[in-house]
Amino acid sequence: MNKALVAYFSASGTTAKAAKILAKAVGTDPYEIKPAVPYTSADLNWMDKHSRSSLEMGDPSFRPPLADYNAPVANYDVIFFGFPIWWYVAPTIINTFLESYDFSGKTIVLFATSGGSGLGKAASGLRGSVSGARILDGRMLNGRLSEAELKNWFEGLNL
Repeated sequence: MNKALVAYFSASGTTAKAAKILAKAVGTDPYEIKPAVPYTSADLNWMDKHSRSSLEMGDPSFRPPLADYNAPVANYDVIFFGFPIWWYVAPTIINTFLESYDFSGKTIVLFATSGGSGLGKAASGLRGSVSGARILDGRMLNGRLSEAELKNWFEGLNL
């Protein structure tokens, strides 16, 4: 079995909860991807066209800076990336993270949380930010999640 890392970005805590259960199921520690400037609830108001998240997602080239660039990516073969779905794709901070490290030869498995949408175009929106890695769509991790269910999913990936 390849050594796996669970890296995630969580704006409201929902994705963090899922990531921590997945990390336990995989047998690894989670790594939180943090923005240099944390998001406030006003920043996340998707109904406000002038909110921070709306402006960021309106510009696909925007890359919010990270709080740190010390993720232990080089130590892992498989990296699970978790994030909330924003506008049917991953938040641009995930692109920032992918563009900040070398993922050559690694397998990236996406997982996400959302109040109502699926993974949508998340994988296609991230492929341009990483080269030399295999990206798998993964799955949505909404609702009540059991460690056993996630362990079965992980083992079923045959990584």
